[in-house]
Amino acid sequence: MSTPRTALITGSTDGLGRAVARALARQGYRVWLHGRNAERGEALARQIAAEGGEARFVRADFASLEQVRALAAAALRDLPRLEVLINNAGIGPTTPEVSGREVSADGYELRFAVNYLSGYLLTRLLLPLLERSAPARIVNVSSGAQYPLDFDNLMLERAYSGMRAYAQSKLAQILFTFDLAQQLRTSGVTVTCLHPATYMDTSMVRAMGVAPVNTVADGAAAVVRLACAPELAGTSGEYFNGRDTARAHAQAYDEAARRRLAEASARLTCPAGGAAS
Repeated sequence: MSTPRTALITGSTDGLGRAVARALARQGYRVWLHGRNAERGEALARQIAAEGGEARFVRADFASLEQVRALAAAALRDLPRLEVLINNAGIGPTTPEVSGREVSADGYELRFAVNYLSGYLLTRLLLPLLERSAPARIVNVSSGAQYPLDFDNLMLERAYSGMRAYAQSKLAQILFTFDLAQQLRTSGVTVTCLHPATYMDTSMVRAMGVAPVNTVADGAAAVVRLACAPELAGTSGEYFNGRDTARAHAQAYDEAARRRLAEASARLTCPAGGAAS
């Protein structure tokens, strides 16, 4: 009997991540669930088990790089293989409680930290496991909302807006996708990213006060396709809008910008590093 394939889906206790986790479990994947809310996470793991799947919940707050490292350490310790990593965890442009600039536990602009830096760090830490498990796939859940990064104001201490913070974090995911795909081109690990669907019926969209346009099921189908569709085996370094390849913001194709982001990301996630000035 073959060993089940394993998928780790960040931000999988609600909305899109929850739907993706359940869909992959139905396809026979052992799923690792991640989120901040242990009650929701454990309930989802029990639901997947009741439906005949296999799931484990691991709690981590992506506003803390220390907790990201702990999640990676647990996966490296307990998983013999990891065929799929889906970086889905994120927060939207605004929250019901706070409308201004916020910072993470590490002192970084919160949306950049949660939506981008934590996924960057988790991916880097899990690369040895993914490479040993090849063929493997990394899927970064980005957005059609993309704002160019100003490397002299990466933490948006000037000209802050929640939408700008959100959109630059999502473009950063795309730059990282393209950069990492080049690095892994002979490894058997592919990296793609996507705008899953427009204004899905999620708590994030409702917090923005926007009427949903697409369903969570629409977005989940697009993510699951990138994660395991046979016809996409070997596809890497691509940005998708739903099921279709698309063109991202021009900065994503700027090798100098990608290099600057890679250097900044390595510095900001270094355990010895401090908050950006």
